Amino acid sequence: MEYYSWILAFHVMSFISWMAMLFYQPRLYVYHSENADNSGFVKVVEIQEYKLIKYIGTPAMIATIISGVLLAYLANYWHSGWFIAKIILVVFLITYHISLELHRVKLKENPHYKPGKFYRLYNEVPTLLMIGIVIFVVVKPF
Repeated sequence: MEYYSWILAFHVMSFISWMAMLFYQPRLYVYHSENADNSGFVKVVEIQEYKLIKYIGTPAMIATIISGVLLAYLANYWHSGWFIAKIILVVFLITYHISLELHRVKLKENPHYKPGKFYRLYNEVPTLLMIGIVIFVVVKPF
């Protein structure tokens, strides 16, 4: 347990980095879809989308998962109700992350795949999941 606080600090930093990507990636998709006819702009946004998810988001997600599993192992959270509820929301967050990559590929193929309004609404999903995750971890209602 002597390393628990260090692992927790790393977990929080990883989670913040991952959430930053989850918040910003759909915003790039809004710009991408709403400026689909401006090929120069779209090329720049496509590079940003790729780098954000591949070099920041996915490594941060992996670091969050690994450090989270390690924390759960050290603290033996496996049978806590709040932890199980948190894991369910984390699975949804991972699914959302994967969906962002699928949307990135679809937008590259067809910039008119979904309208900007869709991505504005889709951008709210990680906020709702994050609220639930933080409540389960801090308040531990179960």
